[in-house]
Amino acid sequence: MTKNKVTVYDCSLLQLRKLKNRSGNITPVENSEDIPFDINRVFYLYDIPGGESRGAHAHKECHQFLIAASGAFEVLLDDGKIKRQVLLNSPNIGLHIPPGIWASEVNFSSGSICLVLASHNYNENDYIRDYNEYLTYYKND
Repeated sequence: MTKNKVTVYDCSLLQLRKLKNRSGNITPVENSEDIPFDINRVFYLYDIPGGESRGAHAHKECHQFLIAASGAFEVLLDDGKIKRQVLLNSPNIGLHIPPGIWASEVNFSSGSICLVLASHNYNENDYIRDYNEYLTYYKND
């Protein structure tokens, strides 16, 4: 396992296709075509009280792509040196978070749904849940 030197600027907002129809829109997401990795796991966060937060961890190998499927929330990105805040509030815009970035989802609007597309299946050993451990693991020279 290699530790990539990534920064918050390696996290990118990507606009997904929106196929418009008078009866509603569809946004397809295809492996390695619409996002920069193959999807192996999909999950979503919901019933989060307004103003609450989730996340607060980093991954060693897993890429994630976050979409505000409904409502809005912010993502706080941290690479150990620089912090960046990104607003997600459209179901056809997503945020790619590569491994090595500490991320927290905050300020959920009431009724929000955060859709997460992940490159890896769940593996607890891939998570860094303590910020001080994160800083040690991704020591910035």
